[in-house]
Amino acid sequence: MKQRLSANELKGLLRRAGIDPKDALRTNEGAYQQHVAGRNPSDDELLKIMAEHPELLQRPIVVRANKAVLARDVDKLNELGVT
Repeated sequence: MKQRLSANELKGLLRRAGIDPKDALRTNEGAYQQHVAGRNPSDDELLKIMAEHPELLQRPIVVRANKAVLARDVDKLNELGVT
């Protein structure tokens, strides 16, 4: 069984990647329309929504040591020293 990340874990992960929660959202998901669209949630509220609906999180996020990148573009892996 897969474990979901908590809001605090997501916060730490996105902080390591230098990404604001709103920049890590997948806006084409139904959960976005249902829980986010038309609202102005704070970063903490958004992290809680993303933790409850992980399909809203852009991926993959690759972690190496204490740094992370949103690796939708494979070239971002170079920032981690991964090629």
